[in-house]
Formats: sequence, C-alpha cells, structure tokens
Amino acid sequence: MLTDCHTHLDSFTEREVGEVMGRARDAGVGLVITAGTTVKSSQRAVELTGLFPDLFAGVGVHPMDLTGPIADEVYARLRSFATSTDKVVVMSEIGLDFMEGMPVPSDQYQAFRAQIRLARELRLPIVFHSREAHDATLRVLHEERAYEVGGAMHYFQADRDTASRAIDLGFHISLARPLLRLPELQEVAASLPLDSIVLETDSAPQPFKAKRGNWTEPRHTRDVASKLAELQGLTVDEVAAATTSNLLGMLGERRGVVERHLGLATATRD
Repeated sequence: MLTDCHTHLDSFTEREVGEVMGRARDAGVGLVITAGTTVKSSQRAVELTGLFPDLFAGVGVHPMDLTGPIADEVYARLRSFATSTDKVVVMSEIGLDFMEGMPVPSDQYQAFRAQIRLARELRLPIVFHSREAHDATLRVLHEERAYEVGGAMHYFQADRDTASRAIDLGFHISLARPLLRLPELQEVAASLPLDSIVLETDSAPQPFKAKRGNWTEPRHTRDVASKLAELQGLTVDEVAAATTSNLLGMLGERRGVVERHLGLATATRD
C-alpha cells in the first residue's frame, strides 16, 4: 500500500473528492491526508474525512494565508476541529515562508510557534512548510520542542545538509513530484535513509493545466515511489512498504486509530 501524507482536497466538491479517492485506490494508494491552510479549509478537511474511510485530516493556518497573528479565537477553533474526530492525525499546514510578498515575519513566527504548541498539547505530528526560511524554521521547531511530536518537512526540495538537520531533529523528509524532474533533488533523495522518507503529492485543484487528466492527484504517489525506487536501487513494493510504515510510525498515538479505520491493525504489525 502507498500513502499520501499531504494533499489539499478541501476545494473539490464531494463528488470530485470521491472520484479522486477512487483513482488513488486504483493506483494502490490506501491512505490520504488532506491538510488545512485556513480555519475554513481546516474545517472542510475535517468534514471530508467523515465521508471517506481512507481520508484523514490535518488542521492549521498556512503562513501565506495569515492576516495577522493567530488570535485566541483562531487557536480555539483549530483546537476544536482537531479534537472533534479521531481522523485528525497531523497539524498541517503550518510553517514559515520568507518569499517576497508573504505576511510579515513577526506574524509568521507567532503563528508558527502557537500552532507548534497546540500540536504538542494534542500530541499531533507536524507537517511543516518552509520556503526560503529553512534555518529559521528548523530553529523554531527546536526551540518549541517540536521533536516531541515529530512529523515531516513537506514538499522537500532543499539540500542534503537541510535534510540531515531535519532528520536529526526527529522529522521525516516528504518527497513529492519535483523528485521526477529535479536532478539535484534526485541526488539528495538517493542518499537519504529510507526509514526517514514519506511520500506526498500536495494535490490541489490546478485549473491552469488545460487538461483535467494532468492535474496532480494522490494517484501520482506511485510515480514518486517509482522514481525513489529507481534512485535507491529498490523495488516499488519495497519503497511503498517502507514509506507507509514510516508514515504510520510518524503518526505516533494516532497510528492505531488510522489502522483501525483502514482495517490494517493486524496486517501492518505482522
């Protein structure tokens, strides 16, 4: 079984999500996590998990969607969503983004720290965003003791040193479709320990692509797994088994919940 640890399916209709999940199952993807980026999308992500047994959720406010510091009301709503169902399994998508035009760093730092603290309170692993901010992101994760819950560095495209620092801090490296086209990322991925890798697609609506069939979906996790297998001299089945085991282990206290929803408890632990 393959797993997709990070998507954004909240903007699709329920019918479309059903079709996306069906294509994922056909490709051997048996677990998908859809992440929130705002209070509204976090709520929608949680609601969708009630419709599909193999869909789980993350809640959080993305740094580029901030309109100011995280207010007490927002914090309370995120906490309410996260505790409303056992299908919320990660805090995501949170992090730092210092690309030009993003919200001011002071608001980003406050929001990131607040959400890390919520993740620690609720024992939720963190799937984090970092763009042009790796040093600051890893420093905040360390200062806020995020290693107590672990998680993954989402949509990884950095160098080997950054990967090593994230792994040393207790986080996995999450690889997505950029692995198919970036030689420098392929070189890094070939050298990573397999037990530190999880897979994702970061799927979301892509209307800028003329053909609907070209939109990235969870089914494309198989393509990422295939490329990683080629780079590491393994079979796709070996990569699928390892990265699925890594994700389930990363989920910590939520692992049993996920296995129960998927009917995997016995098979996964044998």
